Amino acid sequence: MKYKGTLIVVKDCKRALKFYSDMFGFQLLQDNDGNMELTNNLYLQESGYWEQFTKRSVIPNSNQSELYFEEPNIEQFVERLETLYPEIEYVNYLMTHSWGQKVVRFYDMDGNLIEVGTPL
Repeated sequence: MKYKGTLIVVKDCKRALKFYSDMFGFQLLQDNDGNMELTNNLYLQESGYWEQFTKRSVIPNSNQSELYFEEPNIEQFVERLETLYPEIEYVNYLMTHSWGQKVVRFYDMDGNLIEVGTPL
């Protein structure tokens, strides 16, 4: 068995691709009409397909898991996020943990939780 990556459910793959490209540099590898493969092993699937296949509803903002990224220039990242996506919902604004790592947590437009922190 081989781990292939992480699939997240989104309302609109093209909109999500733009966000993940703008903010994290992901690029499209394959587009299968509502199912996309991006660089770095991230997969997008539109909610209509996911709900049809699984017979379950999507639960946005569930806080069950998160996509985790590291960024040495986190202040610049947050500035770009606020400029390009001012409507983003934050879980916590830029903060510093007791061990010295700076982090910001927010939801993408589809309620997938993202954490960006400085390298440990």
